[in-house]
Amino acid sequence: MIDEEVALLDVLDTAGQEEYSAMREQYMRTGEGFLLVYSITSRNSFDEIGTFHQQILRVKDKDYFPVVVVANKADLEHERQVGTHEGRELAKHFGSRFIETSAKQRLNVDEAFHELVREIRRYNKEQAAGRPGAAAASQPAQFQEEHNDSAGCCTGCVIL
Repeated sequence: MIDEEVALLDVLDTAGQEEYSAMREQYMRTGEGFLLVYSITSRNSFDEIGTFHQQILRVKDKDYFPVVVVANKADLEHERQVGTHEGRELAKHFGSRFIETSAKQRLNVDEAFHELVREIRRYNKEQAAGRPGAAAASQPAQFQEEHNDSAGCCTGCVIL
């Protein structure tokens, strides 16, 4: 349950691995939303996020699509290579939400998925109302807990 409505998620975690590259565009075609995850301890993983985002928009043939930028490994602050402000700025550039997580400490992991579901619902509601892209323009670029009326369930979330 997310915001008092059932959400069924079909999650594919490619971890950006090359063995998934041949199938990546198919997953992008069918995905309803995407968590773009990088490690705060890896500049390279952060740099790859832009490429994945561009590929999603190209495959979807859209200027905006539901995405949440996720900075993982927040428990490894002493090994940080990517600043929080950099993640927030990238999310702002994408018109997306941003959240820092720690899978190891189970910090904000559920919240990242919940926020993606909310973004998908907002996007679907805007599309149904004939206002494509309006959801992106009206949303702040950082993670916030909100409880809005939703428009349907989600079935395809992809973690890249």
